[in-house]
Amino acid sequence: MSLRRSAQVYLPAGVLGVALQLQQAGLWPWSVYLGALCAGLLLVGWLVWRLLSGRAALGRGRVGAALGLGVVITAGMLTGFGLTGVRAAHFAAGALQPGLQGLDIEVTGRVASLPQRTVMGEHFELVVETAMRHGHPVPLPGLLQLSWFHGARPDEAPAAAERPGPSVFAGERWRFTVRLRSPHGNANPHGFDRERWLWEQGVGATGYVRAGPRDPRPQRLGSTHWHPVEAARQWVSERIAQRVDDGRSAGVLAALVVGEQSAIERADWDLYRSTGVAHLMSISGLHVTMFAWLATALIGGLWRRLAGVWPRALLAVPTPLAAGLGGVALAAAYALFSGWGVPSQRTVIMLAVVVGLRLSGRHWPWPSVWLLAMAAVLLLDPWALLQAGFWLSFVAVGILFATDPSRRTAHDASEDGARPRRALRAGGALLREQAVVTVALAPLSLLLFGQFSVVGLLANLLAIPWVTLVVTPLAMLGVALPPLWDAAALAVQWLGVGLQWLAQWPWASIHRAIPPAPLALAAVLGGALLVLRLPWALRGAGLLLVWPALLWTPARPAPGQFELLALDVGQGSAVLVRTAGHSLLYDTGPRYSPESDAGQRVVVPLLRALGERLDAVVVSHRDSDHAGGSVAVQTAWPQARWLSSFDRDPQRRCLAGQRWHWDGVDFELLHPTPEHYAPDGSGRLSSNAMSCVLRVSGAGQSAWLSGDLDAERETRLAMARPELRASVLLAPHHGSRTSSSPVLLNTLRPRWVLVQSGYRNRFDHPAATVLERYRQRGIRWVTSPDCGAARWHSAEPDMVHCHREEQRRYWHHRPMPDAPLPAVDEGAIAPGSGGAD
Repeated sequence: MSLRRSAQVYLPAGVLGVALQLQQAGLWPWSVYLGALCAGLLLVGWLVWRLLSGRAALGRGRVGAALGLGVVITAGMLTGFGLTGVRAAHFAAGALQPGLQGLDIEVTGRVASLPQRTVMGEHFELVVETAMRHGHPVPLPGLLQLSWFHGARPDEAPAAAERPGPSVFAGERWRFTVRLRSPHGNANPHGFDRERWLWEQGVGATGYVRAGPRDPRPQRLGSTHWHPVEAARQWVSERIAQRVDDGRSAGVLAALVVGEQSAIERADWDLYRSTGVAHLMSISGLHVTMFAWLATALIGGLWRRLAGVWPRALLAVPTPLAAGLGGVALAAAYALFSGWGVPSQRTVIMLAVVVGLRLSGRHWPWPSVWLLAMAAVLLLDPWALLQAGFWLSFVAVGILFATDPSRRTAHDASEDGARPRRALRAGGALLREQAVVTVALAPLSLLLFGQFSVVGLLANLLAIPWVTLVVTPLAMLGVALPPLWDAAALAVQWLGVGLQWLAQWPWASIHRAIPPAPLALAAVLGGALLVLRLPWALRGAGLLLVWPALLWTPARPAPGQFELLALDVGQGSAVLVRTAGHSLLYDTGPRYSPESDAGQRVVVPLLRALGERLDAVVVSHRDSDHAGGSVAVQTAWPQARWLSSFDRDPQRRCLAGQRWHWDGVDFELLHPTPEHYAPDGSGRLSSNAMSCVLRVSGAGQSAWLSGDLDAERETRLAMARPELRASVLLAPHHGSRTSSSPVLLNTLRPRWVLVQSGYRNRFDHPAATVLERYRQRGIRWVTSPDCGAARWHSAEPDMVHCHREEQRRYWHHRPMPDAPLPAVDEGAIAPGSGGAD
């Protein structure tokens, strides 16, 4: 095996080693990873020595070649596995000590990121220099993610949204009093893994600045020369916001110039995704490549002019060398300035490899360049392997390399003199490239997002030249000539009009259930076969591979059975009830801020990924932690029947006695009664006391969902229907001490209680007194911070499946040692186990 062939095998083996390490549920001691890394590097060194000395890797013949191949694969896997593990173990060693959570700590540090400003305040990263508590130093992670709200506490922020907010700038040194907690995020099927994202960013703890009237005042200690790139990005972002009156257009320009994707409004992101142009609204490989091409042409022209004045410069550094190196250097600077995302990293690395090979007179096959770029990106950031953008970027480039749409014959080259023909060929090449990428990435988009855009090809044919040749150049040149930002904003608005028109087409975007990994991978392979230069018989096989993923639907309960999925939405409630042919959503999750809610961020994406079509929605009461996501859910499924305790339409009110049957499963509303809706308000109760109580029963099992009903109403219901039982109970009022009354528990006698609450929430839900009631009665429970999304099935009444346990990785939150989860067997909590806080 030659050195070049060994490298081509070593690189994918290294990627496989990284992938295996990222599947670990828990970290091993760092010495194990260090040993694996050293063993891999020693094998690499030994193989290189033998090959450079002219010897075979492990002897001659087929046996020696096979052994050599095995050694190279082993070396690559050990290197990738060990290097990733060493970095992970080192980062985990600096985690926030659990005892420091929720305490006031005085921190001095530097603002290390471009602050994200919202109506609630600011979010930024802080590099810790010193940390003190009561005058004594305490150990903290090196990087914190902090929020500085307009109010003294996070929950006061919405009410104080009109007060002037704080202003921090990248590179400044500040002294804050903060309260921290370990990184934590919601854990739902197909959901965003915030804990992995924080780990990847190097954030060891999150928290907020204490800025109330009784708290020490935050102090700005001055500017520093640290983080100049982030400071420059912030300066440009703020100038764009000041110059452009239209906030939506300003957000797009900030994303294109400095990579501030959070500046784009959620409605615009939805539009870009539905039309398949979201990749253009962030700094992509296309933008970096265009910038590199312009920089190379400019430097080449300037270098030739310089050579006319100073001939020795041309002799010392030839024009191709100066232009190539200068173009790559400026492209790298642009990628850093725009946030250094995975597409930018991939493009810069590929450009560097291609330029280096051309300058050295060598030519590598495209798989080698592609694998080298992938390995280099993972060397910088191993956890990028789990990003959707990583796979979209590399699969798109790999497909373009494999299909080679820009390949030209000698006959084509002889026609270079005809400008119209060149333009026609360029247009045809663009059309073909976009068609190839659209078809090839459709199955991958289905796997990653549960949707793909049918109008994506047409939208990209319009948007790519417009964004690449008009919007982006104007936005970039606006840094020097701010009036050009006005023209760029107008171009963005015109683009939005066209995309809105396309998005209104029937079937503009198709949502399908995310298929299992084997079907999804087969579909991705099928998409590649469809666009490769292969005989049509093989391309037809691609359709056979794609079709099962398109037709796949998740398994549903058998007739007479039902299933509950308690979503992890933080401090709020949302429960999906599924029967053989119907689905009901009980509550829609909380409103997180004036700009986002659980309906947008969790409920709608999850239900679409599961292939759900809601038949009914019951919103227990008007409180924002239960009804906050209603608008997003109703927009996604307008045909669903809606019932609530606060709707003005009598036909949409939940009333005791309402009953219906789906697929052999009985649904019954037990509260409120018609008297509680008296027009004169005489029977009107508080919002919590008006909660709709829903009982679901089938196959000898039942579930009780009661919103935030108080103890008094619970007791009345239990005494009025003493024959009722419940296999599973959704903890009333998230486990508040004002609910889960002894009378209700003694009547229902549930096997399980599902507690939906926020991690370290300020209400202290679930209350210790309520958990003690569960414990005394032998009732098992799970909480969403420790369990994530909890699934209970009437066919397995003694089991609750926790998504956090089934999909656990070493960067995920673990319950405190003094509050363990019940015994877990492959993600299912077994009968007979203890309770959990």
